Amino acid sequence: MSHCLLGIDAGNTMIKAVLFDSSGQVLSVAGCAGETHQPQPGYAERPITDVWHGVQQAVRDCLAQAGDAARRVIAVGAAGHGNGLYALDKQQQPLLGIQSIDMRAAALVSELEQQGNAALIWQRALQKPWPAATPVLLRWLKQYDPACYARIGHVLCAKDVINHFLCGAVSADYSDAAGAGLIDYAQRGYSASLMALYGVEEALALLPPLNESCAVTGRVTPQAASLTGLPVGIPVVAGIFDVVASAVGSGVVSCGEASIVAGTWSINQVVVEKPEYRRPVFMNSIIERDRYMAIEASATSAANLDWFVREFDDGRGGQGAVRSSDLVAQVRPDMQLPLYHPYLYSGRKAGPARAGFYGLGGWHTRADMLFALFEGVTFAHRAHIDRLHAAGIAFSQATLSGGAARSAVWPQMFADVLGIPIRVATCMETGALGAAICAGVGVGLWPNLTAGVTQAVQLNPGVLLPDEKRHTFYSKRYRMFKKLELAMDDLWHEVTPDV
Repeated sequence: MSHCLLGIDAGNTMIKAVLFDSSGQVLSVAGCAGETHQPQPGYAERPITDVWHGVQQAVRDCLAQAGDAARRVIAVGAAGHGNGLYALDKQQQPLLGIQSIDMRAAALVSELEQQGNAALIWQRALQKPWPAATPVLLRWLKQYDPACYARIGHVLCAKDVINHFLCGAVSADYSDAAGAGLIDYAQRGYSASLMALYGVEEALALLPPLNESCAVTGRVTPQAASLTGLPVGIPVVAGIFDVVASAVGSGVVSCGEASIVAGTWSINQVVVEKPEYRRPVFMNSIIERDRYMAIEASATSAANLDWFVREFDDGRGGQGAVRSSDLVAQVRPDMQLPLYHPYLYSGRKAGPARAGFYGLGGWHTRADMLFALFEGVTFAHRAHIDRLHAAGIAFSQATLSGGAARSAVWPQMFADVLGIPIRVATCMETGALGAAICAGVGVGLWPNLTAGVTQAVQLNPGVLLPDEKRHTFYSKRYRMFKKLELAMDDLWHEVTPDV
């Protein structure tokens, strides 16, 4: 009977455990929703113990669904949201969990920019400082909560917390550390001079050892096995940044390949041989030893639909995305349709922003508003992809995953708006699959990620080609979208003067 791999995907709110066979087929999946604590405006925290309890429940439920297959699990891999700050104290006990949607350190980012340190950080880390970046949050704690800062013994990312509880390891991997702005690319490792630019040079001693994503860092302990139902002693790999995991889980691992993830965040990423660009991109990460991921991203994607359905769903719970897609499919594209800015959670490159519908008339319907929302989210992805192209990063097609990939109409809209062919990943749990593939490589099931992807990733048959007339239509609408964004900028600053 075939081996099975467990992939765990820990987002800011939902933790999922997915069991795969060696061909990448989903055998069972379970999730556990978590609660974001907001003790003050702009704060977003989740206690580390809550993360571990969520993992326990998700894994237990997943394995219970799997029946006999649960006994064939040979390895575990975890993916987790990047950045934020998960700290253990000096006795390796949970201390603090800050999520990647936290904004408390916004003023510190402005300070780093005014000092000129932000530009120097980019030269070393290929990462622009932003409020929820791990070293920026460390600087905030040092400055505003020195008592807590003094208690920190180990600085982890979200998936590192999972590994710690599963096997006792205190470890990190290159993809997460790079995405968090902790890697000095000239050294492919930590450096005191980089940490000094953030103003936390002493925190270098708090960073865990670095591993390749597929490296085995420990084995499931008896205690973790009793809490989760996993077999005692099976290997646990270092794991992977969830953004990169979604690319791997959708088959994107070779140079020149592009991955678009339309979930809470708008993730637009391309595998490159060397991170040498004409102009900076938002973020870089590492994928295996010889490739990098150029990333443009913001919190402007399919979470907008989740909000709309939650707040305006006429009390008809469930199947919101499917029903919304059916409505959007009925709308005839027209220049008189409303426009939508998908800035519910901000996400623009500079300054504050707010979401909004524009150009609404009394004749417009719920379907028209949903069309505008789908379109506005896709336009936000296009803005990021324009920046990748401006940096000199070329690609001719992309693979779509995330919530938008589940829609009957959204993938074709991506093709038409972007003007490139779009492939869609068959597996809806691409982050967990990417983590599971890392686990398979770690235990020798495959020699590398490329081989694992070849074996375990399937794409929907056919390619969605852009329609030339629709592309022209959307390009006109996109120009209106951008002009409206510029016109709103001053007002956004008035509405949110402290950002």
